[in-house]
Amino acid sequence: MTTIELIQAEIGRIPEEHLSELYGVIRDFTASKSASPRPGIMARLREVQIEAPADFAANLDLYLSGEKSVGDNIH
Repeated sequence: MTTIELIQAEIGRIPEEHLSELYGVIRDFTASKSASPRPGIMARLREVQIEAPADFAANLDLYLSGEKSVGDNIH
């Protein structure tokens, strides 16, 4: 038997009062498989853009401590 035939045979054995519940499961399963996958955290982080001075990464500690100010040094 093919997979579809096996599924249909099992559905045929389900009492009528449980078919609406099974339909809900099938509908949810189909929707989850057809939905486009959400981008992962790394893909989302690659989209982050930061406006900062050219030396911001190298001198982050100085900017955090207040020894350097971002002010008008943004490029």
